[in-house]
Amino acid sequence: MRTMSAKEAKNHFGELLMEAQKAPVTIEKNGKPVAVLYSMEWHEAAEEAKLDWLKRAVAEAVAEADRGELVEFDEEFIAELFSDGPSRFDDPRE
Repeated sequence: MRTMSAKEAKNHFGELLMEAQKAPVTIEKNGKPVAVLYSMEWHEAAEEAKLDWLKRAVAEAVAEADRGELVEFDEEFIAELFSDGPSRFDDPRE
């Protein structure tokens, strides 16, 4: 993945757009990554993948509820749901 400084991105915006059509470009400010620019096609594919995952998760939850497998929404459940680590909500195919 290409990296550009914010100043370089500003001064070479057309080049940045061209590069982002090929692969995501990281933009850094003061040597730290602050943004990533990528193509609309990549964005649409990522959004579609998220929607597909959400549809599968909802379908699985409905099936579990139909089987009487209900989950308590306690603090532990909510913490697992919003954690960055692995959880029972992860897609095992990934």
